[in-house]
Amino acid sequence: GTFFHTAIRSNAYVPCFTQASDGVRIGQWDLSQARMREIPFTFPPTEEQTAIVSFLDHADRKIRRYIRAKKKLIKLLEEQKQAIIHRAVTRGLDPDVRLKSSGVEWLGDIPEHWEVVTLRRVIKRAVDGPHHSPNYVDNGIPFLSARNIKADHWSLNDAKFISNEDYIEFCKRVVPEVGDVLYTKGGTTGVARAVDLTFRFQVWVHVAVLKLRKQKILPEFLATALNSPRCYEQSQLFTRGATNQDLGLNRMKDIILALPPLSEQEEIIAKTHEETKKINSAIDHAQHEITLLHEYRTRLISDVVTGKLDVREAALRIPAESKIEEEADMPEEDEMNDAGMETENVEFEE
Repeated sequence: GTFFHTAIRSNAYVPCFTQASDGVRIGQWDLSQARMREIPFTFPPTEEQTAIVSFLDHADRKIRRYIRAKKKLIKLLEEQKQAIIHRAVTRGLDPDVRLKSSGVEWLGDIPEHWEVVTLRRVIKRAVDGPHHSPNYVDNGIPFLSARNIKADHWSLNDAKFISNEDYIEFCKRVVPEVGDVLYTKGGTTGVARAVDLTFRFQVWVHVAVLKLRKQKILPEFLATALNSPRCYEQSQLFTRGATNQDLGLNRMKDIILALPPLSEQEEIIAKTHEETKKINSAIDHAQHEITLLHEYRTRLISDVVTGKLDVREAALRIPAESKIEEEADMPEEDEMNDAGMETENVEFEE
């Protein structure tokens, strides 16, 4: 039973079920028993099945350990990056600068020549996109939602497109442009990114376009400050709704941040970018290694259950492992998702 369960979930057999079915209906495969029985399946001898299961269990435990270690490394690197950003946007770059009380407990002391301001004091206005889904087209003008906006990059691979007519209509509400800051206010809230996109685009209701008072604040500094731990925490406190989460335009304007002079903002952005660049590279490398480990596990299972790789001798050399070790290697929820039981982060666009 264990061998069969492992085999039918592998890449070697999943395509067979897909080809024999009429698709998915109400979340389930529409596959009759007659068509299922016609799928060719290879059974090795019982003794070899036992060896295969033993080998794959052992290999899977080791792979999960490696993945868990990589995820712990990523978490530590993310914490280090956040600490750098927090210090930069609350203390600046001079370790000997004279400090004053910010008057805000969670913000602590700040340089005495800095201001404590709310978001409303550094922006001219905040406007979100249309409150209804447009008619999407295959090729057109990018229509960005919260999922397309990350703190350190754009994620445009799955961006949707709208017609030029809809773009013109939506521009009557707001025109996103270089120098603005996009701030996610629905779905995943509290993520900011300075606009450096040189092509035309529009945004959906889950994104706020912040028009800045440029004599007060730089786009890159505001985005960095809003993504810092203390501002992000405020955005979550101001987010309402259990299912359709929303960071209201008026509520977001009450987010408090520390504001240095413009010239110092430029220095802080340059230094922060330099210090976090290596960390981001290390995080990307670790995430790539996790992807490779998942791909290796998928290929390994497929090759073993189809007999392309004979593991009988390798199974005999597997050391006996204690019950404690086996329990410690039980997959965590995110690892189960990575293994194929994926959950979807829905943004309720339609």
